[in-house]
This record gives sequence, structure tokens and C-alpha cells, in this order.
Amino acid sequence: MITGWGSHHIDCAHWAMDTEHTGPIEISGWAEFPTKGLWDVHGKFRTEALYENGVNMIVSNDLPNGIKFEGTDGWIFVTRGNYTATSSDPVVTKDGVKPLEASNPKILSSVIGPNEINLYKSDDHHGNWLECIKTRKAPIAPIEVGHRSCSACLLHHAVMKLKRKLYWDPAKERFNNDEEANRLLSRTQRQPYAIG
Repeated sequence: MITGWGSHHIDCAHWAMDTEHTGPIEISGWAEFPTKGLWDVHGKFRTEALYENGVNMIVSNDLPNGIKFEGTDGWIFVTRGNYTATSSDPVVTKDGVKPLEASNPKILSSVIGPNEINLYKSDDHHGNWLECIKTRKAPIAPIEVGHRSCSACLLHHAVMKLKRKLYWDPAKERFNNDEEANRLLSRTQRQPYAIG
């Protein structure tokens, strides 16, 4: 799940943390893996990632499905609620959980001024993509941002598999002084197919 659903939350978290073009520098955590049967994907897990800007991200399937941003003035929690695109999508199962909540409801009604940080606005990913093909403007979800959110998920998965803290260099996109971890960055390709 971390490498599937994880990117849907981590990309939004990266956007809020202003880390869309980088990644964590330290990752730690654990996961339970099945010991028998066909299913080999992690079960229960909890991982943490520290970013160079000092932000710590916690990812766990014990937490409600969504993103909770905590700051000096309180917190905001956002989720997709019970919306699903596929039958395997996680949904909010707790009664009373709203798609948008805050420690202080006034946070949700505050207006962002013109001189404050205003994020890229798009009401339709597909429409935005088509518009950007025509205008050559950067889309709301450029490929590098998608790569960084997906690679962050893979880093969390590497920690689950290796069961120890890992140190990541987001500029080089390699683990620091850890060849065992770096071997997880690619896999043997099946001939005659290869990436050159």
C-alpha cells in the first residue's frame, strides 16, 4: 500500500512542506510482513521521514486515511472521506470524520491574502494537463513531482524491508554509504528487455 496509495498523500504533503523537488534525508520505521501464503505486501506499518527543513512525516496505516498538518498555530486534517475511484481504495470508516477538519475551525475560513503564499489552482487534473499541452505552462502535477512522491514511498518501503534507519541523499538519489540499501533502487531486468 505504501507504494500505491502512499504517493497520493505524500505528494500533497510534499506540496505543503515545499519539498516537491527533493526528498527526506532520514527514514526509519517497521512493518509486519506475512510469513506464508501468496500475499507478500506489508501489513501493519509505521515509518517516519525527516526532511532537511526539519519537518518530520509519519506514515502509518494505524492513522486515519488522510493527511494531518501540524504547525505552531494548530493542525489541519484533510482526507478524501468515503470517495473511492476503485474498490480497493481506503475510505474513512470512523463516524464523524470529516474530509476537512482543523484544531480551530477559524483556520478553515481564513482568507489567504494576495501577498501570502498562494498555491497553483486547478479544479481538474485532466483539464489542466490538456491546457498545459497547449500553453506549454507547467502542469499542477509535473513529472518530477510525481517522481519525488513515488520515490519517497519507495524509501519508506526500503526501511520496512531492511528494518533499520536509512540516510538518503535527495540530490544524488542514493543512500549514503549503504550498498545494501542502494541495491533496492533497481531490480534485475528480464532479457531481452532492458533500460539502457
